[in-house]
Amino acid sequence: MARIIVERTHNLGRDAAREKAEQLAGKLASEYGVRCEWRGDVLEVRRRGADGRIEVEEGRVRVLLNLGLLLSAMGGSVQAQIERALDKALEA
Repeated sequence: MARIIVERTHNLGRDAAREKAEQLAGKLASEYGVRCEWRGDVLEVRRRGADGRIEVEEGRVRVLLNLGLLLSAMGGSVQAQIERALDKALEA
């Protein structure tokens, strides 16, 4: 099992960062079949073989993702995709 952690700071404020996370979640849902659910300022994400969360704070966003055995082999690629998507989503 692989664990991915990606953290970025931002100057958007909590509400704007939450909107960006919501947009990212919609993209993940349509492209990868990820189910997303908000619990406070934490967006929980799940799909077969992976689960995690996107934590939205005033000046920081953290993505934590656990990959199951089959997806672990692609961990580096998955992390790079998350980093690119998060960087793009947090552009001011």
